[in-house]
Formats: sequence, C-alpha cells, structure tokens
Amino acid sequence: MRESVLIVDDKPDMVRLLERLIHKEFDIPVYAAGNGEEALKVLSEGNAGIVLADIRMPGMDGMELLRRIKSTDGSVIVIMMTAYGTIETAVESLKLGAYDFITKPFDEERLLHIIRKALEHYSLVERNLALEKKLKEKETAECFVGKSALVKGLVETIQLVAKTDITVLITGETGTGKELAAKMVHALSGSAGKPFVAVNCPAIPESILESELFGYKKGAFTGAAGDHEGLFQTAHGGTIFLDEIGDISPVLQAKLLRVLQEKEIKPLGDARAHKVDVRIIAATNRDLKKKIGSGQFREDLYYRLNVVSLHTPSLREITEDIPFLAYHFLSLYCSELRLPRKRFTEDALKMLVSRKWNGNVRELQNEIKRAVLFSKGEVVGPGDFGCEPSAMPCPERILPELSSLEYKEARRGVLEEFNVHYITRLLQCSEGNVSLAAKKAGIERQSLQHLMRKYGISAEGFRTGAHKI
Repeated sequence: MRESVLIVDDKPDMVRLLERLIHKEFDIPVYAAGNGEEALKVLSEGNAGIVLADIRMPGMDGMELLRRIKSTDGSVIVIMMTAYGTIETAVESLKLGAYDFITKPFDEERLLHIIRKALEHYSLVERNLALEKKLKEKETAECFVGKSALVKGLVETIQLVAKTDITVLITGETGTGKELAAKMVHALSGSAGKPFVAVNCPAIPESILESELFGYKKGAFTGAAGDHEGLFQTAHGGTIFLDEIGDISPVLQAKLLRVLQEKEIKPLGDARAHKVDVRIIAATNRDLKKKIGSGQFREDLYYRLNVVSLHTPSLREITEDIPFLAYHFLSLYCSELRLPRKRFTEDALKMLVSRKWNGNVRELQNEIKRAVLFSKGEVVGPGDFGCEPSAMPCPERILPELSSLEYKEARRGVLEEFNVHYITRLLQCSEGNVSLAAKKAGIERQSLQHLMRKYGISAEGFRTGAHKI
C-alpha cells in the first residue's frame, strides 16, 4: 500500500478539480476511478492508501464501496463526499468505518485539512504495522531469552492469553520486560495489525493524563482550541498498554473502571460517551494488594484488571539465563554497531552472573551495549564493565573505537555512557533519594525517572549501598 489518494467520482470535472487541489498541496500520487468497480481494482493492485469517494454513483454507490473496502482491508482510509449530505448519512458512513465526511460544494481548506490529517494517520498506521510485523517475525521469538522454567512458563502463558481478548495485568520489577510482554500479547493476538499504544502513566503529569487518555472537546478548558482524540480512541480496535498503573490517581482509577465496565469513554467537555473497542493491558512494579489495604488503589479496579496475570521475573530469579541473555545482547549490538563478532571471557560471564542487577534485564542490556562499544579487540572482559565515574573514558581514550562508527552511532554511545555515569553518581550522592537527585541536577523528578527507566537504573540499590557501577 502506498501513501497516495484514490478519487472515486462519476463526474470527470469533479475528479479533475480534486486532482489539481491535491497535487497543488501534496507531493503524492493521485489515482482516479469513475465507479466503485474501478476503485476496487485500483485498490487490489495496492496503489492507494486513502480513498476520497462520492456517495451517489451509478452501480455500486459510495456506501457499498466503503463496506467492500473495509471488509477487505481495514487499514485503507476512506473519506466520503456527497452533495446530498444529511446527519443520518454521515453517522452511517462513520459507523461503517469512514475516516471523515464532507459535503459538496466543499470548503477547499477543510478538505485539504482532512486529507492532511488522513495522511498523517495513514503514516502512523503504516509505521505501526511495520513495527508489529517486525515484532511478530523477530522479537516474539527473541524478546524473552532463556531456558529457565520461569521464562518458558511466561512465554507459554503469553501465547495462550494472546488468543483471547481478556484484560491482562503484568507484574514485575523495573527493567524485567513488562512492556515487551504486552507487545508479545498484542503481536500474537488477532489484533496484531491494529494499533498498540503504550502509555507510561507516571511520565505524564497528572493534570493532563486524563485528557490524554480520554481526549477533550474544543473549549473544555483554557487552551483547548480544538477537539483532541484521546489515546483510547487512537488504540481503537487494538491494544492500550497502561504502564505503572499503580501510580494513577483515585479519580482516574474511577474513570478507568468505567471504561472496563462499559467499554466506553467520555472526553472532557463532551456530554456524550463514546464506545471503544480496546484491549487493556496494565503493568505495575508495585504491590497493588498493599495499596488496596492502604486505600490508595481501588479493589474493584484491581479485580477488573487482574483477569489474567503475568509475572516477568527479575534477574535474581533467573540467574541461569544471564549467560544466554548476555550473548544474545552481545550478538545484537555487535551487529547493530557494525563491529566484529566478540566473545566474553569466562571471568566476564562469572561477573555478570554474580552481579546484583537492580535494573534487571534493561540494566544488563545497557551494560553490554556499552561494553561492546568500548571494549578493544574481539574479547569482552570484566574490565570492560562498570568503570567508576571518575574513570569514565575520555574522548582521547575512546576515539580509536569510535572512529570506526558513523557520527550518530558514536555520539549516541558517548551520550549513553555520560548519562549512566552521571545519574549513578547523582543517586550515590543522594543515597537513592530521587527527588533530591533531581533537585541537584536541576531537572524535574519525572524527567530523572524517565532517564533512570531508559538506562535501567533503579534507586533501590543506592539506598542500601548495594549498587556498584
């Protein structure tokens, strides 16, 4: 399928007008068809991703064309046009899956705006489909590497759960692959070609999380200059992944419970509720039962979320899998960084197995990536891991290794090295107090938490003095 527009209208003058408008505004191919049968032939050849179709045409009308398109390929975006527009017709076409509806004579700016939004939506859908395809072909078989009973059991459960549409609650410590588990469930499900929307709940300020999840209408609050589609609507037909669900406010807990019960959302400022077909997968690193006991989490919401539970094990639970994971990441990053194949020394593997991984798989992954980048030759030894901040490689020392990489890759490696050592030192000085560390760094607490999650760093180890890097 291509990023292009197919105009379907039995009036040649209208087709030429639309062609001129679209070519003037967008640098994309434009196709034309005089009736529904011709349109289906063009689509069968994969020549268009967006269809602009008239409703009243001889033979197959626009509504029947819409039905045929959606039954064949739901990813094609269809915009309906008519000179006899009624509210009933508009509602019917939207129910059948039309992206939007416009009446003739149409406002050119509005039409171009609709097409522009459709192109953006099409591009997003295509990227999602490409990612899901990659995930299905590659990552579903590789994302949980290991031979331990816990990992095998997790993968088997994911495969069983994916065949259903029930709500899933994933528990596990930071860095154990909760989002990866959610992606596997989605990729192996019947909705694999539909959107997967991940929401890191603590990363979005509480004051705007509700509007991001459920959307809002124009004028709902100061600054709401237009309607905004929420993430639940974006995920319609697919999956929404709510990470760290234990951190949302009681108000949002009540609204999420309504979504689970009624399968509908209510945007801010909207008097009407809107049905949504979305599978919810939630995740937490908190003990929700303790939070229920302290009144911080709704018991009814917990049982709605916990229809089926998955647990992603920490590395201390699957130490026998560390060598498999280590070699998996070693091979992955040698290939990604276009470096010769490397191997670990026996001492390096022993060190990796015995080390305390507070950030779990994510921390192990990041450490191996840095070791691959900065190790010399084909062997990775203990000395290539975890230098102290004061001994961090300076540009003069690492320049020979970096010179074999493209600029962007080399820059990314150096920035990652800096971030990890800086944050580590920051948390050491603050004894694991994230708020104090953020204050010392001059950044928001949420920004520091985001960086910690990104680089697989947990504050817990710094509170006990167990974390070494």
